[in-house]
Amino acid sequence: MSTSTTSQIFVAVVGVGLVGSELVEQLLAIPQQTTPFKLISLTSSSRTIFDAANPIQPGSQWKEKLAASTEKPDFALLTQKLAGLVSPNQKVAVVDNTSSDDIAKLYPGWLENGISVVTPNKKAFSGELGLYERILSASKASGARFLNESTVGAGLPVISTLKELVTTGDKVVKVEGVFSGTMSYIFNNFSTGAADGPAFSSVVAVAREKGYTEPHPADDLNGFDVARKLTILARTISSGSRILTALPTLQSFHSVQTQSLIPAPLENIPTGDEFISRLPEFDAHFSKLRADASAESKVLRFVGVVDVEGGVVKAGLEKYSTSHPFATSLGGSDNIIMFHTERYGARPLIVQGAGAGAAVTAMGVLGDLFKLV
Repeated sequence: MSTSTTSQIFVAVVGVGLVGSELVEQLLAIPQQTTPFKLISLTSSSRTIFDAANPIQPGSQWKEKLAASTEKPDFALLTQKLAGLVSPNQKVAVVDNTSSDDIAKLYPGWLENGISVVTPNKKAFSGELGLYERILSASKASGARFLNESTVGAGLPVISTLKELVTTGDKVVKVEGVFSGTMSYIFNNFSTGAADGPAFSSVVAVAREKGYTEPHPADDLNGFDVARKLTILARTISSGSRILTALPTLQSFHSVQTQSLIPAPLENIPTGDEFISRLPEFDAHFSKLRADASAESKVLRFVGVVDVEGGVVKAGLEKYSTSHPFATSLGGSDNIIMFHTERYGARPLIVQGAGAGAAVTAMGVLGDLFKLV
């Protein structure tokens, strides 16, 4: 890639936490003589810097510069400044590394102004249908693009694979997978095919200690993360298909049939510590589920399914044969996604690998930025 033949893209990064910081480092690691990107703005929760004339360079101590800034985030002003840079010969992109609903609501305005949006933030694509439809309309009207590979599977090529299947006219029959790294870790360790094993509560406690769960494990066990990802996949199929599908119109991720693994008496426990302390009360229930699965030579996995032909989108605990890829191929907190399509027939297309982590998530975001070149 050469800057003499590649258009330059002004990039503004919103959110410089784990993923955002890693993205900035990956951006700045691209050799300056070949990079198509000019990093002109950084915004944290409390500060911002913007300088289109002097893009951030490798070794520029950008964290210190941002920390020293006296400018507060002003997204109306940021939008105005970025829109002023857009021209037929100049592309501009915002990268949203937050998980903010408020930032997600800015996407239609950015797109209307010709500013492309790249993000691992699931909120806009799995939230209220009206926002998603405004994003589609704004992108179509201006030609600016929204790219969200890292919303499902971090850096794994899940969204891009699905889009390619749909846009080339393949008939997607079903997409199913283990979409949660947390749930993957828990059930890879809890249910191995044997009738017994570690207590469910102990596996969850270890997962929390290792940082695989949210501070409050109920935020993972409620299944909402998987439901959001399924909403994104279902909407990607529906919006890109050449013909009308049987999939339901999901008003939000709450429309997904989602099985919560939170025992009813623990649903309103306020702290993660208390939740973990009381979870052993329900170990017998989960042990019975494991034993029942083992009796059928099966394992338990928390999976998400987008059944296009059946018109069903659901997330929950399912049993799979001990010879199934969901039982044999997973390790640690890996994700695995199977695409059942007309062209792939009886042998589905499988994407597997690390589905969480700052490095791979940032890689997916950077890959999306390169699609703008």
